[in-house]
Amino acid sequence: MIIPIPQVLTTEQVREARTLLDAAEWIDGKVTAGHQSARVKHNQQIPEDSPAAQKLGDMILAALERNPRFISAALPLKVFPPLFNRYSGGQSFGLHVDNAVRLVRGTPQRVRTDLSATLFLSEPTDYEGGELVIEDTYGAHAVKLPAGHMVLYPASSLHKVNAVTRGARTASFFWIQSMVREDAQRALLFDMDTAIQRLAQDMADHPAVIQLTGVYHNLLRTWAET
Repeated sequence: MIIPIPQVLTTEQVREARTLLDAAEWIDGKVTAGHQSARVKHNQQIPEDSPAAQKLGDMILAALERNPRFISAALPLKVFPPLFNRYSGGQSFGLHVDNAVRLVRGTPQRVRTDLSATLFLSEPTDYEGGELVIEDTYGAHAVKLPAGHMVLYPASSLHKVNAVTRGARTASFFWIQSMVREDAQRALLFDMDTAIQRLAQDMADHPAVIQLTGVYHNLLRTWAET
């Protein structure tokens, strides 16, 4: 599933992020690319150990912990520390698939990349091109969201970033290891959780709310890895 997560960061947080990123050191984005991805990756990144990256990464992780839609959709077990990239002057990232496992720099911790996330930090009017294009069984889907909004999608998906032909596209990207490994199971749980919340709003005292909530948690108990 491709799931938009609106307003992960506030307008003020986006402004703070842009100020820090504009003043940060940028390096060749190939530094975090695998062998195959490096052939088609043309962008810039902030080093993983950059103070700006660490400060903004902590801000994003704290925001995600408070975001019910993200928790419901991702069922996160581990979140890779957010990274930051920038595309400008015709830069792009060709069709690729993300590495299955990521090592957290400076630690022995490994994160299985069940889900990929892109958090947009530039407004769509700031640049031309730069769409994140995600392929699934229903075709290719172009994503270009307002600053502070995020998209979540299976890391197993083929995807690319179209060339930025005007301005600059700045974003954060990272991966999530979910408690539920299978995308189809996560999708079912997300749809069920969404339906339960809507039902609870309309008919909070209906016995079906408790019954369906029990079904949800029993499925999660069956599929979850902790």
